[in-house]
Amino acid sequence: MTHTPREIVTTVALGLPAVLGAGVFAGFAPAAGLAGWWVLPALAVSALAALCSAFSTADQSRAYPDVGGGYGYVRAQLGVWPARMTASAHLLGRCAMAAAVASMFGAYVVPDQPMIGALALVVATALLGAVGFRFTSGVSVLVSVVVLGVLALVVAASFSIAPVPSVGETGTPNELVGVAGLMFMAFAGFERITAPHRGERPRPVSVLKIAIPVLIGLSFVVYLAVGAGVLRQLGSARLALSPAPLRDALVAADSAALVPLVQIAAAVAGVAALHFVLTSAHRTLTGLAEDGDLPTRLKPGALTLVVVAASALAVVLMPLGTALGVAACGTLFYYAFTNASARVLLQNDRTWPMRTACLGLGLSVLLAMSMPVPAMLISIAGLGIGTGLIGLTSSLRASLKEKRAASPQHTPQAR
Repeated sequence: MTHTPREIVTTVALGLPAVLGAGVFAGFAPAAGLAGWWVLPALAVSALAALCSAFSTADQSRAYPDVGGGYGYVRAQLGVWPARMTASAHLLGRCAMAAAVASMFGAYVVPDQPMIGALALVVATALLGAVGFRFTSGVSVLVSVVVLGVLALVVAASFSIAPVPSVGETGTPNELVGVAGLMFMAFAGFERITAPHRGERPRPVSVLKIAIPVLIGLSFVVYLAVGAGVLRQLGSARLALSPAPLRDALVAADSAALVPLVQIAAAVAGVAALHFVLTSAHRTLTGLAEDGDLPTRLKPGALTLVVVAASALAVVLMPLGTALGVAACGTLFYYAFTNASARVLLQNDRTWPMRTACLGLGLSVLLAMSMPVPAMLISIAGLGIGTGLIGLTSSLRASLKEKRAASPQHTPQAR
């Protein structure tokens, strides 16, 4: 069955708001601090890992259409404990990503009070989701046009005027792989089209075959252009210290009049990306509750409150650079498990060959273990603690259930 170019464009536009978030607006600062100009070739490695992981989630979503994301796929294919580790990695990555997106919003939109702006964004976006707001295809197209248009202005301004000579450069090529891991989180919103939520119409395979490479490829080109522009205008040393690289690049390029447009784009992109992040975390918590790894009596509102509280706590505890690193590392661990489960899919459930899942698994592990040490240690600790808590909760529920089953339902009454 063939599909029109309009369907492919709509699918790509649906995924772009989930991809163009904290990475493009704030990710280049910590990346430049580690690798300098080597962040640009590192983006190619990030895009390749994202492409393989997108193929894996698309195939698994087709094989298990009613399962809640990577946690459900891994549980069906690899078992309970790997699934619990997958859920822990995903929730850790989502909370850190929520903190990164919110902190980016605060740095651009409320620079005088970034913490208050970040927390306000978390609460406001959660309320939007609670009242039923969804990023439909039409809204997503509008968001994509606004964000891409402003990013194009930033790139044009950055290359239109000669930069002031920078003092010193930062980063080494030795950090290329680690930076590729850090920038992986910039592409990780592809599940918006590869693993639709319950009630959403799944995208046909013929559309995804084109839309996935186009989404990753377009995102790669955008990141490459923006990264080259801000590096040219600010230099790696100055870029590494910038809390809002796109704004500072415009000011350096004598285009301060465009700063309000960047603030609008950052606000729009922040809401869109954070909405996807919170919804994705909520889906994993729902899957855990449905499978008995969390109390089954938890209502959707309680799960939303858990996600919001954890995200707000991450905003308070993690600086933007740390949040980006933990988000990337946790997400890479998540996709390591997801790619591992995709390797054992039956041939009839495959659209892409098994070697893409194998490559995705290898790249996910390599990039995760090459991350900056603080982010890796926090992620490993969070993975262990989260998996242990999920296992303990499940064991306690099973024990209580057995006690209830063994106790008499009715006590005899004296006549």
